[in-house]
Amino acid sequence: MRKLILSLVAVICLHTVYAQQYWQIDKGNNSITWRVKKGEAHHDHIEMSGKQVSVVLRYGVKEDGTFELKKSMVWPMLRTIPNNTHGSLMRRLDWNPLEDVMVEGRAMREQVKSVTLNGTLEVVSDIQAGKNRSLSLKRTYLPSVDLPSLVEIYEFTNTGSVAVDIEIPKIDIVSPTNPEKGVEGSYSVLCVSEDGVSQTILPGKTVTFSASVSAHKVLPEKRIDAARELEKRRAVVAEWMNNLVLDTPDPVINEMFAFSKIRALESIYDTKGGPMHGPGGESYYAAIWANDQAEYINPYFPYVGYQYGNASAVNSFKHFARYMNDEWKPIPSSIVAEGDSYWNGAGDRGDAAMIAYGAARYALASGNKEEALELWTLIEWCLEFSRRKINEGGVVASDSDELEGRFPAGKANLCTSSLYYDALLSAAYLAEDLGKGNAVAGKYRRQAAQLEKAIDRYFAADVEGFDTYAYYKGNDVLRAWICIPLTVGINKRAAGTIDALFSPRLWTENGLLTASGDKTFWDRSTLYALRGVFMAGEVEKAMEYMKRYSATRLLGAHVPYAVEAWPEGGQRHLSAESALYGRIVTEGMFGIRPTGLSSFSMKPQLPQEWDHMSLRKVRAFGTEFDIQVVRKKGERLQVTVIKEGKPILKRNVKNGTSLNCKF
Repeated sequence: MRKLILSLVAVICLHTVYAQQYWQIDKGNNSITWRVKKGEAHHDHIEMSGKQVSVVLRYGVKEDGTFELKKSMVWPMLRTIPNNTHGSLMRRLDWNPLEDVMVEGRAMREQVKSVTLNGTLEVVSDIQAGKNRSLSLKRTYLPSVDLPSLVEIYEFTNTGSVAVDIEIPKIDIVSPTNPEKGVEGSYSVLCVSEDGVSQTILPGKTVTFSASVSAHKVLPEKRIDAARELEKRRAVVAEWMNNLVLDTPDPVINEMFAFSKIRALESIYDTKGGPMHGPGGESYYAAIWANDQAEYINPYFPYVGYQYGNASAVNSFKHFARYMNDEWKPIPSSIVAEGDSYWNGAGDRGDAAMIAYGAARYALASGNKEEALELWTLIEWCLEFSRRKINEGGVVASDSDELEGRFPAGKANLCTSSLYYDALLSAAYLAEDLGKGNAVAGKYRRQAAQLEKAIDRYFAADVEGFDTYAYYKGNDVLRAWICIPLTVGINKRAAGTIDALFSPRLWTENGLLTASGDKTFWDRSTLYALRGVFMAGEVEKAMEYMKRYSATRLLGAHVPYAVEAWPEGGQRHLSAESALYGRIVTEGMFGIRPTGLSSFSMKPQLPQEWDHMSLRKVRAFGTEFDIQVVRKKGERLQVTVIKEGKPILKRNVKNGTSLNCKF
């Protein structure tokens, strides 16, 4: 009865939250737009990145209709002292190139009409310039793909019936930084605009000018070609959008999935230590982590087919491999400062399990035998390190977990052992394809079987009335990370675990609380949970919560990506969380699990309200293919895998049936 009441309360809560939606999906454009009502005020922030720059735009519209913008700039390869995790050159700027623009001899008076996100930030406003005189102003903000620059483009179009005079000043500001605070001395921060102009705009005509914020070790000789930078940004976003395309009857989930690729893939920096994917958030750049990169995003890269992403994954594993040792000391949690240093301030977080899990899954999904052979030594070392940490209860001991002491994790936690379990299974598949022999594959499978039993013996518990797991020995409150076993195929306590996850003790309008009775939430645990619940076969329950989560993150008050946490970080758009959203689809809804360099199993989970779902241009396992799932009569699904226009697998099965596909 208690669980029934809790479930009813959860349903009521779900229908009374997620109320405020500012944004709408633009049909066929992979964009969302906030159409601003007169007198409406709202502010938000979004992070956008290129290979040499990242920027957090804090933007909004005031009640009087004017647009506000603050730019938080980060240059990851301009290192500052101390050259640690956070040692990137950063500046927060209120600089507005429009501030001194004159329209008919007066400062601009505007009314924002719309704000659009599409891989850039676009703002359209009406500008009043007197009787029969009016302009439309379109602002476009974007990070350069490969320059250390935020590019700003301003287009004034005469929408009235009378010519309008406009004066645009030339701006050229160079600010040197303190040489004592730079690893390589002083850097130059530039705020510049195109040459100033004073001209008359005839009805129907447009005047365009651009500006940029950049930083350099040496001042550049060439000016930025803003139109070319916009073209490059649009081209790379289109590349991401045109691979791994999700098609379902739900436009919000389709669009959230599409947007998640932008944030997941843009945050890769061209460091002297090679391409490094970074979380971002005005804190974490030119560095890698065993959780964000190795565990969260690297296994996802092959499916999207972004070669720079794959290169960053291999590069990250090579950096971790530098710290293998014969004394079996832990690999550091993070490699920082473009590879020059490391951070291990939380001790052993179970990082070896994270790295083995991610490296083995990446190697399988990539389908590149040469890469897999390169990674095999690291995978073996991390598995052996974890084996040596097994305690008297048969599970893996570690000093902390990826929350690094923010919440208690005991001496052995559920997350580390679950990741190690999955890594053993992946390593067994990989050993077979790399010719390591049946003995090696068999050893890893036996160790996984023993560990699965030990996980249940050690962690299984009644926690707050639910038959689930204690996150660590002695843990007596529900924790979000009880979802982890579901994501690696351990379903013995799935029913009680799912009930606990979606009870009011853990679930809120922002997804899962880290611990019941607390107020903190981290999106990563919500995203893991949704993936795990799909994998466990609770399709309708998973879909109900995924729809509401997606609507909140894509169309609500803070958009358009998954976030890190709250209150810590103020819901920053950390990059790898967006990859975790993508993995709800690939591994949860479609149930894809790599079983070899050219093979995978899948267990499609089609919700009752959908008649189809498909993934097109999947770029994993060394090839490109589509997966189509169509509802037939009754409970039957037709599942088709298509390569080069021809079906290589076509089966009629029940929902949730496991299928094997080999290329």
